[in-house]
Amino acid sequence: MDRTILHCDCNSFFASVECLLQPELAKVPMAVCGDPERRHGIILAKNELAKKYGVQTAETIWQAKRKCPELVLTGTHFSEYRKYSQQINEIYRRYTDLVEPFSIDESWLDVTGSRMLFGDGKTIADTLRDVVRRETGLTISVGVSFNKIFAKLGSDYKKPDATTVISRENYREIVFPLPVNSLMFCGRRMTQALASMGIHTIGELAGTDRDVLEKKFGKAGAMLYNYANGLDDEPVHDYRDVREVKSVGNSVTFRRDISGEEDIRRGLRAICESVAERLRRKKLKCWVVQVGIKNPDLKTISRQKTLSVPTHLATELTEAAMELVRSCWNMNAPIRMLAVSGTNLVPDDASGEQLCLFSPDDTYARERQEQLESALDSIREKFGSSSVTTGSLMHDDLGLSDLHSKD
Repeated sequence: MDRTILHCDCNSFFASVECLLQPELAKVPMAVCGDPERRHGIILAKNELAKKYGVQTAETIWQAKRKCPELVLTGTHFSEYRKYSQQINEIYRRYTDLVEPFSIDESWLDVTGSRMLFGDGKTIADTLRDVVRRETGLTISVGVSFNKIFAKLGSDYKKPDATTVISRENYREIVFPLPVNSLMFCGRRMTQALASMGIHTIGELAGTDRDVLEKKFGKAGAMLYNYANGLDDEPVHDYRDVREVKSVGNSVTFRRDISGEEDIRRGLRAICESVAERLRRKKLKCWVVQVGIKNPDLKTISRQKTLSVPTHLATELTEAAMELVRSCWNMNAPIRMLAVSGTNLVPDDASGEQLCLFSPDDTYARERQEQLESALDSIREKFGSSSVTTGSLMHDDLGLSDLHSKD
């Protein structure tokens, strides 16, 4: 027997919440954007009136304003978005325990075991749309299908406030004409590579020999073949399941472009302090450090290195990150954004550190550094993230001071 999977997607979520907070915004074309002073000047969400002008998510503010001069802009209120997200997911959990949030405004639901109580998939989807609208003032679009991938395609198929059923009987009619980049994990590069093979639609992808795709793209090719042919069997995970942490990272887009050894080290140090603090909070260490660099033209490069021992110390993360930047970047070239992540994570008490690599003095110094950084964690936890900082951030002109509050 087929499963019944729903994908519920809040319509224009950030913008819709802002219209609830400020009802006058619902009467005008409006968009939510990042802080222009911090150079996050892109559109994050827009309402239906703005969509009619062609305003698009992720375009710059000036591009959106050129399309719609009367566009009203508002900043973000993430605490409100989280509150509404939690409220909506609690509604979903009245109908099934198998609720898997995919992002702040999207969730999958497996309602296979709920059909005897609440009706078939479409009935449950329509009920959820009604309940969410009445209790929160927000609308959702819902895809109903026999797997997660097609359910997500269904929620994207018709908006706003709609239910789309993609069944065994109609999926070729609905899914196959869609462009390949409608599929999850089929990004820009994959789309271009498939186009070079004459593959533009999901139907064309589904009709391509699986071995050809796997030979050219490896596991990603086989995965996309399965997705296109409705062969996805990934379960909806119980929301109470603890998902394994794959990486811990942070990034900052600077208030001004940075360049030079001093600026770059200052930026990396602040980011690495944040990453190290989060690693310690999660009782993890990382074997691999990754660095991402974005220039003013928005071109990004990334590099990584494996450490000799796993770490959760900001000093060691900073030195590794500086080494990576020096190896791939002209230190005098401008940088718009830096990102640092720790991956290949292990528990902080794992037996991975070969102490024979260190002299007694090194071991002692490392222990002292860990005590120092842990003490700073305790001070920030008790008195707030800005209660203690390094001297280099006392006169912060880069936008680094709030990194410790990110998670």
